[in-house]
Amino acid sequence: MRAARLLSLVLLLQNRGRLTAGELAEELGVSVRTVYRDIDALSGAGIPVYGDAGHGGGYQLLGGYRTRLTGLHAEEAESLFLAGLPGAAADLGLGEVLAAAQLKLTAALPPPLRDRAGRIRERFHLDALGWYREQDSPSALAALADAVWNQRRIHVRYRRWAEPQEVERALDPYGLVLKAGVWYLVAAVDGAVRTYRVSSILRLDVGEDGFERPDGFDLAAHWQDYLTTYDARRLRLQASVRIAPALLSALPDRLDAALVRAVEASAGPPDAEGWVTATVPLESVDLAVPTLLSLGADIEVLAPEELRRGIAEAAGAVFDRYRSSDGSGRAEAGVLSSSPADRVASSATAARAPKP
Repeated sequence: MRAARLLSLVLLLQNRGRLTAGELAEELGVSVRTVYRDIDALSGAGIPVYGDAGHGGGYQLLGGYRTRLTGLHAEEAESLFLAGLPGAAADLGLGEVLAAAQLKLTAALPPPLRDRAGRIRERFHLDALGWYREQDSPSALAALADAVWNQRRIHVRYRRWAEPQEVERALDPYGLVLKAGVWYLVAAVDGAVRTYRVSSILRLDVGEDGFERPDGFDLAAHWQDYLTTYDARRLRLQASVRIAPALLSALPDRLDAALVRAVEASAGPPDAEGWVTATVPLESVDLAVPTLLSLGADIEVLAPEELRRGIAEAAGAVFDRYRSSDGSGRAEAGVLSSSPADRVASSATAARAPKP
């Protein structure tokens, strides 16, 4: 284990240049004290690593030293053949490049590792796309990837939800992210980093002007921060609901993960009928109504009143649509003597009433 860590430390310095003890500790998942001991061990073994003290100091390899201990062991070689996403590479215009790289890597492996890599491809396949979805392959993606790679400023016409729906933007493209089959662009506009869905770009013009990518910008870390705050920005309506036992066990298949986590965190003890009361965050009344209606009679909204009223009105409209068997719109006597909201509330009360 220590030998592998020492090699990783040398390769980090070889690939990145100067790094502080803290940065090395974070990368290697060890303490700073362990890094100090490893540096001493490397120096004692003749590896020309030296450190500078003070602000801006750190460790680096002397005189462009490079190790040749870069061979892959069996698990590393196998993992490389699990890491590729051919569809994504093809979208970026790198399909042939990826295939060629895999061929070269396979040819460079010794026969035992080559056979093991082949077995990996035969037995494991990665399909990152969600169910019932097709791969998002925007026509502008390859040109956009080229602009990201060459740090070229772009001008886009973009379709969004807010008014005005179509806007023009000058962007500094920092990176592309593939999330559940959908491509997103992370770019700076007027100094602020924003996220754009690539398929919503209506027009793309790649300029000749370059831009300076911020030192230390970490695309993966930025994306993780974006995901962490996404639900907080999106789910601003708090609703109190009662959930039937049958629906409670099926929630992971019916709602997105953020809502399921909210139910699990806030659900109280079951009542006499086995129903639980929980608080769920929702985007808005307009978007929450169809979501909650899709769950049928196994969920009841207790608050806010605006959401209860919206569900009652929508359910009443559905009832009115199907109220007669012949499609003529005639209702049974007395059925429509009250408002849709009153009818839904009455039906819900009757359904919960004890049986004789």
